[in-house]
Amino acid sequence: MNDEFFMREAISLARAAECLGEVPVGALVVRDGVIVGRGFNSPIGENDPTAHAEIAALRDAARNLHNYRLPGCELFVTLEPCAMCGGAVLQARIARLIYGARDPKTGVHGSVVDLFAVPRLNHHTAVVGGVLADECGQLLSGFFAARRSRE
Repeated sequence: MNDEFFMREAISLARAAECLGEVPVGALVVRDGVIVGRGFNSPIGENDPTAHAEIAALRDAARNLHNYRLPGCELFVTLEPCAMCGGAVLQARIARLIYGARDPKTGVHGSVVDLFAVPRLNHHTAVVGGVLADECGQLLSGFFAARRSRE
């Protein structure tokens, strides 16, 4: 199993979010090649601004592993994280973050700022961007195009 395999799993979670009328972003946490946490966007349905895919996946993994720290884990997410989610990645001590599409409006791996490159932070996460970026981006583009056509 490689990064594309796990990103395809995250894309399936993003599609689940879309079916619920949420922005289609999916995320999962992997440790030693095993999925230990899953999540997708649900801020609209949960009336919760923190209900992003990454936060849901981190919470699920932390519950399953009985630890609020997730050392040795990887987080796969279909969209470049925002500041809130990037901070949560660092707090959880995620070893590696892998994302699909860039987010030019709120992304914190260089699109707006590069939170992961701040040397003074006490934890550093390796980041790989652009895995299945076209597929992840098309999912988002299609979602927003459909919403605009209904307005």
